[in-house]
Amino acid sequence: MPFSEQFKAWIQKAFPHKKRKRRTETPSTLPRFLEESPAVGIAVFVLTVAAIVVTTFVGIKPTGFQILPNQVASIRIVAGEEFSYRSKILSERKQQQLLEEVPHVYRIDMGPYNTFKEHVEALIEDIEDFKSIDDDLTASQAEARIESIANDFNARGGYRLSPENVAAMLDYANVETLKELINTGLISIEESYKLGIYDEDDPTFNVGRNAVAVFQIVNQENKVGQKRVESIDDALRSVRINLGATNVPPKVAESVIRLFRDALKPNLRKSAQEMERLREKMRASFEPVIVQVQEGESIIEPGQPVTPEQHEQLVAYQRHLAGKNVSTLDNQLFGRILLVLAMVIAATFFIRLEHKVTFQSNGRLGLLALLVVINLILVRACFELGNFEAFLYDNKLSAILPYITPTVLAPILVAVLIGTGPGLLMALMISLFTAVMFGNRLDLLVMSFLASTVGIYFCRNLRKRGRVVTAGFFAGVSVAIFTLLFNRVDGLPWPTIIYQMTGGLLTGLAEGVLVVGLLPILEGIFRRTTDITLLELCDYNHPILRRMQMEAPGSWHHSLMVANLAENACNAIGANGLLARVACMFHDIGKLVKPEYFTENQLDGFNPHDEKSPSFSALVIKSHVKEGVDLGLTYKLPRPVIDVIRQHHGTNLIRFFFHKAKQKADHEAHVQESTYRYDGPKPQFKESAVILLADSVEAASRSLAKVTPQNVEELVDRIFQSNIDDGQLNDCPITIAEVAAIRESFIFTLLNSLHSRIAYPGQKPIEKPSKKSDDRKNERAAEAGASK
Repeated sequence: MPFSEQFKAWIQKAFPHKKRKRRTETPSTLPRFLEESPAVGIAVFVLTVAAIVVTTFVGIKPTGFQILPNQVASIRIVAGEEFSYRSKILSERKQQQLLEEVPHVYRIDMGPYNTFKEHVEALIEDIEDFKSIDDDLTASQAEARIESIANDFNARGGYRLSPENVAAMLDYANVETLKELINTGLISIEESYKLGIYDEDDPTFNVGRNAVAVFQIVNQENKVGQKRVESIDDALRSVRINLGATNVPPKVAESVIRLFRDALKPNLRKSAQEMERLREKMRASFEPVIVQVQEGESIIEPGQPVTPEQHEQLVAYQRHLAGKNVSTLDNQLFGRILLVLAMVIAATFFIRLEHKVTFQSNGRLGLLALLVVINLILVRACFELGNFEAFLYDNKLSAILPYITPTVLAPILVAVLIGTGPGLLMALMISLFTAVMFGNRLDLLVMSFLASTVGIYFCRNLRKRGRVVTAGFFAGVSVAIFTLLFNRVDGLPWPTIIYQMTGGLLTGLAEGVLVVGLLPILEGIFRRTTDITLLELCDYNHPILRRMQMEAPGSWHHSLMVANLAENACNAIGANGLLARVACMFHDIGKLVKPEYFTENQLDGFNPHDEKSPSFSALVIKSHVKEGVDLGLTYKLPRPVIDVIRQHHGTNLIRFFFHKAKQKADHEAHVQESTYRYDGPKPQFKESAVILLADSVEAASRSLAKVTPQNVEELVDRIFQSNIDDGQLNDCPITIAEVAAIRESFIFTLLNSLHSRIAYPGQKPIEKPSKKSDDRKNERAAEAGASK
């Protein structure tokens, strides 16, 4: 059977398909109890539900609901008590209506009458001149003169007096009688002008036919009063009546009437000054509209655009409730508790299915609960700002409150500290409760979740702390773009949209800066290690690493080689390759206490173990684990790195000194195997298991006499078989497929790192060892690796 088939069969035997029972130990210390106790987990669950209910729903007032005109309301708001308010919108509307109903004020202009009177006097003078020379003129000359008199009169004012009318008046009587007749007409039209003449065809004077026209007229004393006025037809009718009373012939009367017909013109002139005075008087006496709202009356209806009148009524209600201990949601508190309970239960199932490591750690669950509650407290604080006078009386300021609410803070922190899956879950929870808090606003739910998703996306594979600020900035950009598109469709004014966009952008940037400051604090409190911290530990100038390079250079080189093996293998199985590299760099720092007792540091050929007993040598070898843990705590290394230092040998047997002790002992029973085993514990997580295997493989590979694919495969397989048979991977959640992938990665990395080079010209060839010697060295290498 080929060796690869033998390896697969051996793997199947070592890892049976049946599920192993999870190893449980009785908590011996308070930290272990807090981390693993189900009672603590249940307490975290209950406290989280209670904190979310209190933070999100208890004491919510309508004063915090920020609903703008033209927005579609998502919640019904009902007046909890009777109140009244002075409506500015209705008052302005009523006042404008009254102003429009203010009647026009006119002044009487006597100018047209005075002008006509001058023209008539000039006509009379022309008639007198004609009478004085009438006897000396021939018939044709007289006719020409009469026509000239008529034309001259018409030219003065655009009149339509004909020569026949002039001839009729000349034939009637002497000049004095004619003057009296014309004077009678002048008196009549003067009275009409003094009353006021309007034009019935002018739409401004919409009086109606056969109606008595009464207008506001300013008299000579600048007093405004109602007065009857006449139309042109009414004034002309008066002239006819007055001339008819003189008993003149009809022909002469028609000629005189023709003379006065074009003299009648509208003489009512609008007085803007008097109209403004009248409006000011109306404004001074105007009483604002008082709206009375009864208890239980609906103010805002869901699913409908909010009108300016409704928004004004809501603001008035909010101001009425300001400072009062009134809550409109207390009667719905039980339903809210069920909502929170259902959401937290759903989150618990999600974490149980997708992130079992977090579900099994009370510390991680506590971190999730703490971040959610703190974030919701910040959201509630922004909501409560709407109760302050500055926001109650400034719509522009209150309109930005939902957009400066920090909903991205906890999702980004969770994504960086735990993972993107829990981060998205926290984003959904915070977005949901924020939307409910601000009045069941679906737009806020979508906007907050979008911003959190964008922030989490930019925090993937985080390598620099500045990237967190970038993530916050782009989260703010997403808020700004969403606000622009959504609120513009709702018809909000541009200044309000610009304020909201600016607030969202600056809030996202501020959240990114705040996350950078909170990360180190949360890492220390909850023992979380981010990739940023791991990258900072990769610095070769770290004090403990500098000591390794100077005091234990062989161990330092060994650590680097193990780091390459472990990082590649972890990447192959989806584990944290960066954690594996950093942990490998520090896993042997305990050798700094006695570096000369380790073969890789014995450069002068002196081996102090030759002078020591096997048990003492084994004790020194084992002690580098404890010394490494102490140094890690001293230099405040992250908890996962210290765990790797403690677990990277598991409970393996130090075979070399164990066999040496057996050879020296008289009887085999005299040698206690536990004396020559590491104290453990065995690897508890994948990265630690990979490092345990990589450490043994790298140490053994240095003893290979000849590097060939077959030799490397056999070496790796023997070490894997030895550790699995010894139960070193029993406490680690690693699968058969992952073990096979680690094996392939080790073989690939070793073959590429242990490659040989061609001899340079002039270089003496090295004597090639025999095949038998090679096989013996390879066997010793495998044994050395297994006992590492």
